[in-house]
Amino acid sequence: MAATFTDNLQLAQAAKGRYAFISLGCPKNTVDSERMLGLLQLDGYELIDDPTKADFAIVNTCGFIEAARNESFAAIDEMLALKRAGDLRGVIVSGCLAERQQQALLEERPDIDHLVGVFGRDEVTRVADRLLGGLEEQRLVFHPAPARPLPDTGRMRITPRHFAYLKISEGCDRLCTFCAIPKMRGKHATKPIEEVIAEAKQLASDGVRELVVVAQDTTYYGMDLYGEPRLVELLAELEKIEGFDWIRLMYLYPMYFSDELINAIAASERIVPYLDMPLQHASDRMLKRMQRRVSSGPTRELIHKLRERIPGLTLRTTFITGFPGETDADFAELCDFVEESRFERLGVFTYSLEPDTPAARLPNHLPEEVKAERRDVLMELQQQLAFADADSKVGRTIDVLIDSRVPGEDSAWIGRTEADAPDVDCVAYVTGEGLKPGDLVACEVVARNDYDLVTVAVGEPR
Repeated sequence: MAATFTDNLQLAQAAKGRYAFISLGCPKNTVDSERMLGLLQLDGYELIDDPTKADFAIVNTCGFIEAARNESFAAIDEMLALKRAGDLRGVIVSGCLAERQQQALLEERPDIDHLVGVFGRDEVTRVADRLLGGLEEQRLVFHPAPARPLPDTGRMRITPRHFAYLKISEGCDRLCTFCAIPKMRGKHATKPIEEVIAEAKQLASDGVRELVVVAQDTTYYGMDLYGEPRLVELLAELEKIEGFDWIRLMYLYPMYFSDELINAIAASERIVPYLDMPLQHASDRMLKRMQRRVSSGPTRELIHKLRERIPGLTLRTTFITGFPGETDADFAELCDFVEESRFERLGVFTYSLEPDTPAARLPNHLPEEVKAERRDVLMELQQQLAFADADSKVGRTIDVLIDSRVPGEDSAWIGRTEADAPDVDCVAYVTGEGLKPGDLVACEVVARNDYDLVTVAVGEPR
C-alpha cells in the first residue's frame, strides 16, 4: 500500500510487528485510519500489503447503513478466517461498526481479539502491544466523545500524495430520523481554527495540491466553539497556505449557508466551484418525517442563488428513495425537483432500516422492490441530465488533475476536473506524454464516455 507520512519522522530500526490494515467507509473514517497508521508507524510497527505475512490485521469499519455494515462484516470475517488458518495471530476491529455494536459484536464474533471505538483510536499502539504480548484483558477500548475532536496530525496517508482529506469537526447535532451517526460519532464538536490550519500546513508541505474539507456538517463549523458559524473565516486562513491549487468543500448542509459564505466561494481562486450538499428529499412531508429542519422552498431559493452567484458551479447531492410513508406523489415531487435543479452530480440510496433510529418506528415501511424501483427511476432521470452536462463540455479546454496511469498504457491517464471529487464522482481520461500523478494539465475534451470525459492534454503539466 503506497503511503506518505506527513511528519518528518525517523522510522524505527526494527519493526515491533507487522500488520495489515483495511480501511472502509467515508473520508472521515479515512482520516481516522491515517491517524492510526501514523501512530503505529511512529511506534515501530510495519505496515504490509499481504495479511498472510502479517502478525495481525486491523479493520477500521463503517456502520452507517446495512450495505456498509455487510462490507465491514465481510472484511472482518476474511481476517478471522486467516486467524483460524494460522496466518494471523490476531484481529483488531475499530471504527463506527465497533462503536455502534460494541459488546454485541464481540459476542457474535468471539475470535475478534480487540474492539477499538471511534474515540479510542489513539490507543491503537497499546492495543497492538497487548495483542502481541498475549494479554487478553481490556479487549474493549471505548471512550465518550471528547469536548474537542481528536488531533489528526502525524498521519500516514493512504490517499495519493497530491490530495488529502481535512476533517474540520467531529459528530453531528442534526437528529435526522434515519441516521445513526450521532450515536456513533457524538455531538458536533468543532476543531479550533488554529489546529485545522496546522494540519493543513502539514499536508501542504507533504505535497498536497487538492485539499478536500470534510465534516458531518461543514456549514455548522464553529457553532459550538465560537457561538456562530466560522467556515468563512476558516476558508480565508486556508487560502493563505501556499501549495493548494484546489480546495474542495464536502457535506454542506443547506442551513447556515450565508451570503458571506457564497461570496467567499465565488471570489476565491482556490476554492473550486463545487459544492456537495446532501438534501435527501424534496417533499416537505418527507423532509418533516426525516426531521431535516429544512423545506423545499428555501432549498430551491438557495440553489438558485448559488447558481446565480458562483460561476461554473457544480452541485452534488444525494437522495433517499423509499423512506417510510413515501407516496407516489412524494416521489413524483422529488423527480420534478431533480429535473428542475439539474444537479451535475447525484447519488441515490434506498432507505436502510436502522433499528436504533427513530425512523425504524415510523409506520408504512415500503417493500424493498419499491425502494429499488424508485431509485432506478431517479437514476435514469439523472443519467440524462449528467450526460447532457458532459456533452456540453466537449470542445472545451479544462484543467485536469492526474490521479493515476491507465493500467497497461504508457500515455493514457485517469484524472479529475474541478467538477469531480475523489472516489465518488466521474473521471477524465487523458491522453498525453510526460505526465505523472499529481500534475495539473489543461486538456481539450474530445468526447464523452458514459458519465466520464475523454480528453487530450494540450498544455504543459504544472
